[in-house]
Amino acid sequence: MDGYTPFDVLMDIGWISLLLIIGNLMRRFIPWFQKLLIPAPITAGLLGLLLGPNALGIIQFSEHFGDYATILIAAVFGALPFTMDFDAKVRQRARTMWSYSVGMYLAQWGFFALLGVILFAPLFNTPDWFGIMLPVGFVGGFGVAAAVGGALDSAGMTEATSLGFTAAAVGMFSAIVGGVIFARWGSKKGHTNELPALDKLPEDMRTGIISLPGQRPSVGRATTSPSSIEPIALHVAALAVTLFLANILTNLVNDAFPALSFPLFAMAFLVGLAGVGVLHLIKAPHYLDTKLMGSVSGASTDFLVAVGITSIVPAVVATYIVPLIILFVVGLAFCLVLFFYVAPRVFEHGWFERAVFSWGWATASVATGIAVLKIVDPEQKSGTLEEFGMAYVGFAPFEIAAAILAPIAIIAGLVWLFGGVALIGGLALLIPPIIWLKKSKAKAS
Repeated sequence: MDGYTPFDVLMDIGWISLLLIIGNLMRRFIPWFQKLLIPAPITAGLLGLLLGPNALGIIQFSEHFGDYATILIAAVFGALPFTMDFDAKVRQRARTMWSYSVGMYLAQWGFFALLGVILFAPLFNTPDWFGIMLPVGFVGGFGVAAAVGGALDSAGMTEATSLGFTAAAVGMFSAIVGGVIFARWGSKKGHTNELPALDKLPEDMRTGIISLPGQRPSVGRATTSPSSIEPIALHVAALAVTLFLANILTNLVNDAFPALSFPLFAMAFLVGLAGVGVLHLIKAPHYLDTKLMGSVSGASTDFLVAVGITSIVPAVVATYIVPLIILFVVGLAFCLVLFFYVAPRVFEHGWFERAVFSWGWATASVATGIAVLKIVDPEQKSGTLEEFGMAYVGFAPFEIAAAILAPIAIIAGLVWLFGGVALIGGLALLIPPIIWLKKSKAKAS
C-alpha cells in the first residue's frame, strides 16, 4: 500500500467539495431542505458519512481524513482576531460568555460523574465512571472521547473508548437536529436577531442561491494591488502563517509539558491576537481586510463542518444499551435546561444565537456549535464567535484540566470527588452572569 501523498489530499478535498456543491444544490431545489434551513456543509457531512468507508463504502477517504478537522478549526479561530472589534462592549460580553461557558462545561462533567456513581452503578451495575462518558462525548466531542478513552483503555477499562464515541455520535446527531428545530422555533417566535421570520424569508435565504447579480454582496475589499500579490493570496497566506506558527508553538508546549495536550486551535487564536498586535505596532492595522478575512474564516468553517460530520465513527455498545438510552435522555434534558432557562437569564444581547451555539457545543463540540450557529446567524453578525474566541483564552485551562483529571480520578477511584468539585465550580460560575444581567437591567430601568 502506497503512503499518504498530496494526491490523497486532493482526492479528499475533491470529494468534500463535490458534496458541498451537492448540498448547496439540494438546498436550492428541494423544498424540504428549504423548510428546515439545512446548511450545505451539514448535508455534505451527512452524505459523506453515509457514502464513506464507515457506512456504504462508496467513497474511500484517506486514513488521515479525520485530521483535517483539527487544522480547519484552527483556521477558523486563527482568522477570528483579524475580524474582531476589541471595544469595551465586546470585552464585557466576553466576560459573560466565559462565565457561562466554564460553568456549563464544569456542571455537565460534575453532574453526570455523580449521576454515574449515585444512580447508574447501583441500578444497572455499570462502572463508576459510566456517567462521565456523557460529557466526554457531548461537551468534549470526539477528540476528548479519544483522549480519555485511550487513557482508560490503557488502564484496562476497554469499554471506555466505545462508550465515549457512542456518546459523541449521539451528541452530534442531537446537536444538528436540535439546532434546526430551534432555528425554526426561534424564527417563528421572533427570537432571532439575524434571521427573519420564516414566512418573510427572502428567496436567497431559503434556497441558498443569490440569483440576481445586482444583489450579490461583496465578500471583501482588496488591500493590495494584484501587480504585487492577489488580495486573496495575501489573506490566505496570513492565515497560513498564523497556523504555521501556532503549530510550532503547540508542539513546543506539548513537548515541554506532555500531559498538557494544548489544542492547536487555541494556540492559533493566541497567535492571531499577536498578529493583530504586530499590525497595530507597525501602524498598519488595515493591512488585512476584516471582511475578506471573515470570508476565509467562513469558508474554513464550511469545510470543517463537512469534514467533522463525515469523520464520525459511531460505536454501538449493545451491552449498555438500556443505561445508555437513559443517560442520553437525561443528558439532552440537561442541555435543554441550559438552553431555555439559563441562557435567557445570562445573555442580554442576542441570547438566542448564543444559546444555539452553546447547545451545539454542549451536545457535541465547538465545531458543531459553529455549525448550528450558522443556521441562525449565517453571516456571523451576532458577535457570538468573537466573544467565545476571547473567552476561550480563560476557558482553555478548565477544558484541559477536565480532560487530564477525569481519567486520573477514574483510575484512582475518586469519581465522586471529581464530580463534586466540578459541579460546585460549575454552578458557582453560572450564578455571576445572572446577577450581572439583573444589575444591568436595573440600571437601564
